[in-house]
Amino acid sequence: MTETRKPIISGNWKMHHNHFEAIQTVQKLHYRLENDDFDLVDVSVHPPFTDIRSVQTVIEADRMKIELGAQNCFFEEKGPFTGEVSPTMLAKLDVKLVIIGHSERRQFFGDTDEWVNKKLKAVLGNGMIPILCCGETLEEREAGQAESKVDSQIRSGLDGLIPDHVSDMVIAYEPIWAIGTGKTATSGDAQMMCAKVRSVVADVYGNDVAQSVRIQYGGSVKPGNIVELMNQADIDGALVGGASLDADEFAAIVQFNQH
Repeated sequence: MTETRKPIISGNWKMHHNHFEAIQTVQKLHYRLENDDFDLVDVSVHPPFTDIRSVQTVIEADRMKIELGAQNCFFEEKGPFTGEVSPTMLAKLDVKLVIIGHSERRQFFGDTDEWVNKKLKAVLGNGMIPILCCGETLEEREAGQAESKVDSQIRSGLDGLIPDHVSDMVIAYEPIWAIGTGKTATSGDAQMMCAKVRSVVADVYGNDVAQSVRIQYGGSVKPGNIVELMNQADIDGALVGGASLDADEFAAIVQFNQH
């Protein structure tokens, strides 16, 4: 993390919390955080689609500085796509950030690199910021393919984007073997891969863009390991899964500067 890039901590709630629980969680999180925290860190929550309107209403009514996010979207604005949600719909709900290409979307729901690229462009085209996810499996890491896998995902994900869009977006490196397993990449491993992400962006778009883009680490992030992770030069935040479901735990992660 450098002083020139404001850290961003994002809570990916995945398929957890009905809209009542979501309201309670975001209210409790807001209560736990101070105004000064938002001066130091951008904070976003990414509830399930069924919760977004409820969370939006609470954020607006209480004038919270928490940013509203979504976990995914389709790349078409409307049409015969049963079960999908368009970026236009999310933008109308004042969603600010959308997670794209999460490993669970790639693994279980068939999101290809081509689809990830189309979704990125759709999110940007509707004035929202994408969080582009990348990361390798345990098998790929053990085979020495971690860097090449991430390199490929970044290049295909960013294909055709203009530099200004890339400068403003977020990229999340998530080793798939560390998601929800309790295992965390060492801070050194995480730094090495996040530096790789930045070097790929630099190769495609130049150093100025690479120094502007914010890179999150994701994979069993907890209050106990956030400080060490955030002390790394190329880690600018965290994409938090399970720990973001508990407002106290998530607030402690956001307040890593106070540890």
